[in-house]
Amino acid sequence: MKQIVVIGLGQFGMHLARELTKQHCEVLALDSNEHRVADLQDDVHRALICDAKDLDTLQQVISASIDEAVVCMGESIEASVLCTLHLHQIGVRRIRAKATNEDHALILKAVGAHDIIFPERETAERTARRIAHPSLMDYFPFAEDYRIMEIVTPKSLVSRSLQESELRSTFRLIVLAIKTAAGEYRFMPEAQDKLNPGDVLVVLGREFDLARFSAID
Repeated sequence: MKQIVVIGLGQFGMHLARELTKQHCEVLALDSNEHRVADLQDDVHRALICDAKDLDTLQQVISASIDEAVVCMGESIEASVLCTLHLHQIGVRRIRAKATNEDHALILKAVGAHDIIFPERETAERTARRIAHPSLMDYFPFAEDYRIMEIVTPKSLVSRSLQESELRSTFRLIVLAIKTAAGEYRFMPEAQDKLNPGDVLVVLGREFDLARFSAID
């Protein structure tokens, strides 16, 4: 079981800790506010009151053996920077940190953060894609400008086979799976597989090509 430490239990940290637990991770949640810790303690493996700005305190509850730490203290730049620095000093192998702006992100990277999280920006980008392309169900960043996306099968392709739909030749997309209306996945579908009403295509391609495909009727 993957061991994750979530530090800072604002709205983002609370949701993250609960979701990680649902994803079968062993979650240790830390915050200096006893009420926040009390609210979460029944939903994660451990929730402790802790001043993450203090290195000695962190060393008592975190070791270098954990898989990952997520610093969710974006509302306090000083606190998040000190916490990230201490995690780096402890030797945590993977540190993600929430940032409020680009300058904050640069400082976090300088003191040891491996990945930067911009929750509001990422949510806005995902929402914008869904508004601009209503058939887009979800997406996952990949290398460069490639994405893996879930897209509702356009009406014009219903009853056609994957080969007849010409997704590869026309849109340069690779179909990784088909999610049926019943919620079942058919991974690595064959060229002769038919597309049915309500099917969702899980496809890999460049963002521009995915947008072109999601725009067809």
